Amino acid sequence: MNSGITERLTEVKAQLPEGVSLVAVSKYHPEEMIAEAYEAGQRVFGESHEQELSKKQASLPKDICWHFIGHLQTNKVKYIAPYITMIEAVDTPKLLREINKQALKNHRVIDVLLELHIAEEETKYGFTIDECRQWLSEGEWRQLEGVRICGLMMMASYTDNSRQIEQEFSSAYQFYNELKQTVMADAPYFNIRSWGMSYDYLQAIACGSNMVRVGTKIFGERVY
Repeated sequence: MNSGITERLTEVKAQLPEGVSLVAVSKYHPEEMIAEAYEAGQRVFGESHEQELSKKQASLPKDICWHFIGHLQTNKVKYIAPYITMIEAVDTPKLLREINKQALKNHRVIDVLLELHIAEEETKYGFTIDECRQWLSEGEWRQLEGVRICGLMMMASYTDNSRQIEQEFSSAYQFYNELKQTVMADAPYFNIRSWGMSYDYLQAIACGSNMVRVGTKIFGERVY
């Protein structure tokens, strides 16, 4: 049976300009689907539930780069710290401290992105731009040797108003550029702008994104 994953994955990748990377969002999708995308050359996958991720990580190829893209509870960090490639949604200083602690226990440095809350929905997590600017300027993060802040991530409002989406993406890009010239000027690894999902990734790329998180467009509707 041809699931069409390979074709859809190829189609999405063909739309990405050079320098833009793809996180294939595989949460709620079975391992066979991930394996098919893997066979088609995809190596970076996004998950948002620790138990589901740990099960998949144990049975799928070891060269997969797993990104944790959902809201991560501090008490779950220890389970993914041994193998996670990147934690994309660091939404509090407390969570970053815990990731640092667990990374050091595993003799690792874990790459992270700071999640911005720009969208209007209250359900979204993350730092406001002002909170993020303030916290970074205070400098505590410089003492955390087990983590590397590699950039920013955010989600636009779920709306048909493309102008609003554009404004939210652009706000994140402007803030990224501000940080690049100020507090993160001496951090060459601070270079990731993760925004854009199945319904808005082309718009996100036009607004400065260089990492998109695409699930439905590749794997189809989720199986809950």
